Amino acid sequence: MAFQQSDLDKLDTAILGGVRKVIFADGRSTEFHSLTEMRALRSDIKSELAAASSQTQPHRRTTVGRIRR
Repeated sequence: MAFQQSDLDKLDTAILGGVRKVIFADGRSTEFHSLTEMRALRSDIKSELAAASSQTQPHRRTTVGRIRR
């Protein structure tokens, strides 16, 4: 499943607020058993978002000038 930044934000808010049930952007809800589970998922979401953003960033090549002789 692809996570969104809003999913990470909701999970962070739940962790800070001590809430164990989170409803994600796609409508599914998850009730966590422990803070360790929540932190593990948070780490997974961060990794997935980082990987997705690195794939969408194009490598740009700029030519300043060419010298011909």
